[in-house]
Amino acid sequence: MLRFLPLKLGRLYRCLKLLLVLGLSVILLINTHNLFASFQKNELTDRRFINLNKCPACFGTSWCRKFMNGQVSFETWGRLRFLDVFNVKNVFFAQYGEPREGTRRVVLKRLGSNQELAEIDQKICKRATGRPRCDLIQAMYKTEFARINGDVRLLTPGVVEGWSDLVHCPSQRLLDRVVRRYAETKDSGSFLLKNLKDTERMQLLMTLAFNPEPLVLQSFPSDEGWPFAKYLGACGRMVAVNYVGEELWSFYNAPWEKRVDLARQLMDIAEQLTNNDFDFALYLLDVSFDNFAVGPRDGKVIIVDAENVLVADKRQIKQDKAENYDVWYESRFEECDREACLSFSKEALCSRVTVDHNYYAVCQNLLSQYATWRGTTGGLLHNPPAHIAKDGQLEALLDECTKPKKRYGRFQAAKELREYLTRLSAASSSAMAR
Repeated sequence: MLRFLPLKLGRLYRCLKLLLVLGLSVILLINTHNLFASFQKNELTDRRFINLNKCPACFGTSWCRKFMNGQVSFETWGRLRFLDVFNVKNVFFAQYGEPREGTRRVVLKRLGSNQELAEIDQKICKRATGRPRCDLIQAMYKTEFARINGDVRLLTPGVVEGWSDLVHCPSQRLLDRVVRRYAETKDSGSFLLKNLKDTERMQLLMTLAFNPEPLVLQSFPSDEGWPFAKYLGACGRMVAVNYVGEELWSFYNAPWEKRVDLARQLMDIAEQLTNNDFDFALYLLDVSFDNFAVGPRDGKVIIVDAENVLVADKRQIKQDKAENYDVWYESRFEECDREACLSFSKEALCSRVTVDHNYYAVCQNLLSQYATWRGTTGGLLHNPPAHIAKDGQLEALLDECTKPKKRYGRFQAAKELREYLTRLSAASSSAMAR
């Protein structure tokens, strides 16, 4: 009887596939009218669709003229609204056009799922009226987002601490940077909160509390060498960022030389975010193959999801001198039965000057044998060439970077791994140039 099991499973798989195709066909037939309408209409000019009608309970208005003028439009599949059920993260690809520059691809984000956006509306209403539904615009003026009004000179740590990962332990220097670089105001450049309009202040605080990704991109911009996607603007609850390229996952089975170069860049990013001239440590709390992308021309690795980035001010830590502030902190490796999971202590990240978290996150979730994603294991550096595998150095460095055996072993392993990958990458480049 067992010999017939594969045959039965094969028939079952074919039947399920047929049912899926038939189901999609039915959906297409039912939505035929809407289908044609979707291709004819640019929904990004609709104030309600982009939730412009909910401002100031929104993320900004700097790109509204571009949206309303029809300069931003969904790409083909993004126009089909019935497919939104599969787009839980509410991330869309679109085309943005300028008369003299032509069109280019951009990424549009609602910064949350439909459920998360509905929940923030309910929270605003409950805080203002005690009911889950209300006039959202009027309610905003009765929340903490409005209490920080024009009489408040600075945005201070005591007000927003813990609102999100970005401000889990904010210093005044960080908050001044966030306000000064806020892109959703015409008068950017000042760290004085009172220089913002009431609506702009509420939008900034709403973004800071709900999803601070736009503020991370603005405060640490790609134009200054930070490894993040470029922030373009917002209209209502739709944020536009520069399209970088294919996600890192697309290169999982790329040629070895390409994967070595990407791994080197990932370790460089871990180093840059940990140690830089600005003395801000940016710790990545969500590290997966989907959160990075690779430029098609320059092959540069960029972070494309910056919602969960904790920023610690090393100067403030040195000034506060909390207990053990100058003792090196080692992240603890823990076995996990989920994909892309990390073990960390936010309190430690906020109170220690020297922390190995970023090295640990990149090695465990992206590079080493412990990296698991979409049912695969082995990480980006899986199946190295025979001479690399025989040498054993790469495997030893990855193991020590992920699951160190020596005290402070990860710090040294990360340094040596960067150097080793740089040598491998240079050797590959030289070989290709011959």
